[in-house]
Amino acid sequence: MSREQRAMIDAMVRQPRPEGPQSVEEIRAGFRELMAGMRVPDGIRTTATTLGPRPALLVEPAGGAVADTATLLYFHGGAFVFGSPETALSLTGNLVARTGFRALSLDYRLAPEHPFPAAVEDAVSAYRALLDSGLDPSAIAFAGDSAGGGLAITTCLAAREAGLPMPAAIVAFSAGLDATRTGESMTTKAGIDPFFTRESLEHTGAMYRAGQDPRHPLLSPAVLADPTGLPPMLLQVGTNEVLLDDSTRMAARATAAGVDVVLDITADVPHVFQSFAGVLDEADEALDRAALFLTQRVRAAKADQES
Repeated sequence: MSREQRAMIDAMVRQPRPEGPQSVEEIRAGFRELMAGMRVPDGIRTTATTLGPRPALLVEPAGGAVADTATLLYFHGGAFVFGSPETALSLTGNLVARTGFRALSLDYRLAPEHPFPAAVEDAVSAYRALLDSGLDPSAIAFAGDSAGGGLAITTCLAAREAGLPMPAAIVAFSAGLDATRTGESMTTKAGIDPFFTRESLEHTGAMYRAGQDPRHPLLSPAVLADPTGLPPMLLQVGTNEVLLDDSTRMAARATAAGVDVVLDITADVPHVFQSFAGVLDEADEALDRAALFLTQRVRAAKADQES
């Protein structure tokens, strides 16, 4: 571990920001600028495509050596208000480079133009399109960061209710899983988290909810959803996050429901620290663990089906 690297990242992301609530356009532009500075690995290629009714970005190994038909359905972060497959490319690219899988990063509809449950509907439609293309669910894993990490889990919940089979695994980086904001870390990590405050989360959260009750299970699965039957999940999170308890409570809830869970907590790192791969040792190590989890689960699921 590198204290110097962690301190450098913390100082970088604490750069002064405009005071007061920002407009949607300002938030989106600022996030694009931030994520444009993240390192995208060599050895991948990208192609614009569609998945169901929505655009998507196909990310593949540049050499074309895709491991069978193993597919990551990826959901980008951005509080359901900002972000895109392009802003998540450092994450999808690193997962593809480390696993040899292909990734389809979904450009789901964003609030406030398209509030809840538009993102969940788009994600389920994308998963259904993968199944309709002939892919076996054991060859598919869901992954996502921040809001997209939460979407990876809520898409499974919605797919289960629609009678669809579960994918092989879920990987969620710093997942947003509680719109009620009742986790203790919302208070204990206030000021320690370099990105978020309760107020900033409420600003974008209100856009996504559009007046709907935050106690809906698809808005707050960490405290209200029934995770019975969900696939094995890896939840990675940092200790410097107000959303830390979203992951710890989701892990406890899923474990109690009989779901295989790996809760992977890294000390003194910020929200979606995996984005800093190539700069922060802990980011690369976390992505290595995520890749190992994915290759074990996806391949094991296929092998089980064949036996």
